[in-house]
Amino acid sequence: MRLYRVIVPVPHIDQAAVYYESLLGLPGKRVSSGRHYLDCEGTILALFSPREDTDPFDPRSNQGHLYLAVDDLAAVHERALGLGHEVDETIETRPWGERSFYLEDPFGNPLCMVDQNTLFTG
Repeated sequence: MRLYRVIVPVPHIDQAAVYYESLLGLPGKRVSSGRHYLDCEGTILALFSPREDTDPFDPRSNQGHLYLAVDDLAAVHERALGLGHEVDETIETRPWGERSFYLEDPFGNPLCMVDQNTLFTG
């Protein structure tokens, strides 16, 4: 078994695509009028705008953090700060050893970026 897709609900697919592609430094692919996919090493980060995909409901932001492991945490942090949304000012080393920072996307989805080399898996 493996996790292959994670949904990030957004109200504006074009704005979300620009934000996430800029933040992650990854190209994405529009797969429908309200869905934009980014391949995160085999797991699809699926930006989903229900109304723009002709579904009759509004998106609700995720309540829990989505954790993303990244190769260059400092570069992602700089990009996040440059995008001008809720972002921790500094990268911290957590008591369990992970280096990370927390942020919120423009649509209220909480995220955490973690240095790939410091992942704590229990």
